[in-house]
Amino acid sequence: MQPVEVSRGDGPLVLGVPHAGTFVPGDIKTRLNETGRKLADTDWHVDRLYAGLLPGATMVKANFHRYVIDANRDPEGVSLYPGQNTTTLCPTTDFDGRPLYEDGQEPDPAEIDARRVSWHAPYHAALAAELERVRAKHGIAILYDCHSIRSQVPFLFEGPLPDFNTGTNNSTTCAPEIETAVVGRTGAAEGYTSVLNGRFKGGWTTRYYGRPEEGLHAIQMELAQKTHLASEDVPFAYDPASADRLRVHLKDILCALESLAPSLANKTIQGATHD
Repeated sequence: MQPVEVSRGDGPLVLGVPHAGTFVPGDIKTRLNETGRKLADTDWHVDRLYAGLLPGATMVKANFHRYVIDANRDPEGVSLYPGQNTTTLCPTTDFDGRPLYEDGQEPDPAEIDARRVSWHAPYHAALAAELERVRAKHGIAILYDCHSIRSQVPFLFEGPLPDFNTGTNNSTTCAPEIETAVVGRTGAAEGYTSVLNGRFKGGWTTRYYGRPEEGLHAIQMELAQKTHLASEDVPFAYDPASADRLRVHLKDILCALESLAPSLANKTIQGATHD
């Protein structure tokens, strides 16, 4: 099993998919308890949801499950949301705070570091390489990080989650034009709810790669899974009818970002010239 799969396009957008993978190596799987083996905290079918929406987009997908190691967490283990319930670099509990491993089978620091090297690092090496390739071609790269989560997870947040949850780490990880284009469309999407920098402000990926002054823009989209799943529990089946309705809006968002790229690239060049 290769840690990462890259579908290369020639446009300015890179779609990051860190949590749709379901592969768990056998030596880890045998130590998971019944809760862990359920793999409930997968971003189910997110790669399918975005497939083919923007022909020129590049997709970088982690094939491993987040229970192996979370590709959207700081490799040094620093919390994304200090003081709040959240998940860690190498989770030992699920989104409901329940243990994932049989008693005494949790990974120790040495194993966590080995997993980081074998899984987390290759994913980000591939993602960084694609962003650099795209930026070299277009003068700009826009990382759109694709996520989903159950609509209600009391351990992590109160009440139902909006359908569209856009994260830019408080408007720091991308140009304002990108943020405006996305939230304008999510806000106008009939029948859907939306929020900007609510419970999810963007994970480590968005925060790490989002350097708009360098022509690297990053934005995270966390979708409530009720928007495209038949059920938010086993078997987590894809609902084609709901997904097709959602895909209309996702395509509109991606096309809008692609159309912004040339003007943003010019601004980056002009800013560098003035410096």
